[in-house]
Amino acid sequence: MISLADLKARIEQGALSPEAAIGQSLEAIGALEKTIGAFVRHDDKARAQTAGPLRGIAVGIKDIIDTADFPTEMGAAIYRAHQPRADAPVVMALKQAGATIIGKTTTTAFAANDPTATLNPHNHAHTPGGSSSGSAAAVAAGMIPLALGTQTGGSVIRPASFCGVAAIKPSYRLLPTVGVKCFSWTLDTVGLFGAGVRDVALGLAAMTRRPELIVPSSVAVPRIGVVTQAFAGAPETSGAEALQKAARAAEQAGATVRELAMPDIVAEAWRIHPVVQEFEAHQSFAWEYGQHYDAMPPLLRGRLDESKGGTPAEYDAAMDVTLRARQALAAILGEVDVLLTLSAPGAAPAGLASTGDPRYNRLWTLMGVPCVNVPTLIAEDGLPVGVTVVAGFGGDAKALAAASFVEAALAK
Repeated sequence: MISLADLKARIEQGALSPEAAIGQSLEAIGALEKTIGAFVRHDDKARAQTAGPLRGIAVGIKDIIDTADFPTEMGAAIYRAHQPRADAPVVMALKQAGATIIGKTTTTAFAANDPTATLNPHNHAHTPGGSSSGSAAAVAAGMIPLALGTQTGGSVIRPASFCGVAAIKPSYRLLPTVGVKCFSWTLDTVGLFGAGVRDVALGLAAMTRRPELIVPSSVAVPRIGVVTQAFAGAPETSGAEALQKAARAAEQAGATVRELAMPDIVAEAWRIHPVVQEFEAHQSFAWEYGQHYDAMPPLLRGRLDESKGGTPAEYDAAMDVTLRARQALAAILGEVDVLLTLSAPGAAPAGLASTGDPRYNRLWTLMGVPCVNVPTLIAEDGLPVGVTVVAGFGGDAKALAAASFVEAALAK
């Protein structure tokens, strides 16, 4: 993979020109893209900017995020050749930081269930995950050092785990979702993929102009609470092994590690996540579902068919649970610095018919808290499995620093 931190250091030292750095990504895309299929389209004449902290950094943008220089088709026939007039604010933030938008990465249709044809770079017979399939795969394959995705259930953290890359789903609204196709306004969150934790931290710091997000050279030893999410069911062997391995490595590196039980209200929040998601989806997709029903992606259309009986009263009750669960989680996070939990049930499933199960991600999306995937082990068939570091709302710097600590502990 291409390390953003390494590229940035070499460019600042004058050992590599920004143009040469972009050339590396173009060369890698030329060599690998026909096999992996991570991009909807890319600019093979992309040029580097000459200023900004991300000069020389090629970035892929998930194709539900508006770009003025590329169509935004959302993986859906309804939006074929749709050309936005303006860049989404997150795209402009990258450009203002000096990054080069090199192309649009594949997304499941409307960031829902209908898969892309993108392959997992570690094993082409397996899914890269979704819905941010192309963004995770493009970074994992070493084509680009940074990519944007989105998460409504588990669409950043799960593909990062399946593809063996670092990723952050930041605190809710740290990055604006204006200009991003809405699925659920309570849940949708823009996230970043990179080779390692420090890479995504640098990308997020540059986009937000928040230098405090950069992981310091010396990271404080964290207090870690391990959460197995028993309410979400048992993981596969590789998922359980990843969590045990990360916890053990962190403890051996000096961290205080203990298992924490979640209160009933938090488990209830996990249960009602779909109530919030589907009720809002019916409003977000009212035009597509009402005016272009036959052209809707079949798996998403089926979900909307099944959930159209949802009532405002059920939604209001779910939002009440959400608020109380957020308060309970904040109290728990007063006892530890971060939580350590599962990123996925296990390694990426075989085939491309499914992008995998988001059941271990959706609670944290509903809670609005920052989550960082840390690649942890290589399971059977050469497939990676990660773990998730979770901090309290607004604690993105804390989540990144603790994730970097776990990453370094695993490397020993």
